[in-house]
Amino acid sequence: MFKSLKVAIAALFVMATPAAAEFELSFYMGLQGVQDSTGSGTLPGGAPFSRNIDWEGNSLDTPFYYGGRVTWWTQNNIGFGIEGTHAKAYASNADLAALGLSRFELSDGHNIITANIMKRFPDAFANSRFTPYVGAGLGIAIPHVDAQVIGATNRTFDYETTGFAARGIAGMKYALNDKWSLFGEYQATWSDNDITIDADPAVPGQTAGKLDTTLVTHAVNIGISYSF
Repeated sequence: MFKSLKVAIAALFVMATPAAAEFELSFYMGLQGVQDSTGSGTLPGGAPFSRNIDWEGNSLDTPFYYGGRVTWWTQNNIGFGIEGTHAKAYASNADLAALGLSRFELSDGHNIITANIMKRFPDAFANSRFTPYVGAGLGIAIPHVDAQVIGATNRTFDYETTGFAARGIAGMKYALNDKWSLFGEYQATWSDNDITIDADPAVPGQTAGKLDTTLVTHAVNIGISYSF
């Protein structure tokens, strides 16, 4: 998986470099939610489960939801770049109780890393500082898994590479000057997650648990960009 992503990133650099006209750095924060999803798998020890999970985004609780991207804009207003989003997902209290967990959250980031292709439309509004844009990306999900089974002596607390991810973007940029811009955008991410829940070392021979789920996030972002 990592090898495929490296190849994709290298290809973007090769495509963007010959006709590069502009380099743009963007940073954003916003309000992010998570759709319900079906979570299935086994708890440590092998007990199976399958349940619709009501996820919460809690984007304004620390650590905050945020993201950033770098984009190489070519002369035909096609952009190539890399983006990372620190989204979040928390299982509800009702789901925790039903699953036999005291905690399950991806709160130090349901981190989505993608290689993007962007398109902007600087002539959409005549003599205007506003520029609409759209984009899409493919990459991987690297959430920080924080989970604990009720009664377990240990806690799963680590970054995991859990599967492929994708994003879609639609936004509007307002130029403050030739370098700085403000922007607002809608963004959605999709990720296929195969999450490991560590076995309890106090239980001899216990096997690790698994939770498989597809997560879809929706966010409204506000940010700032610097171009050079």
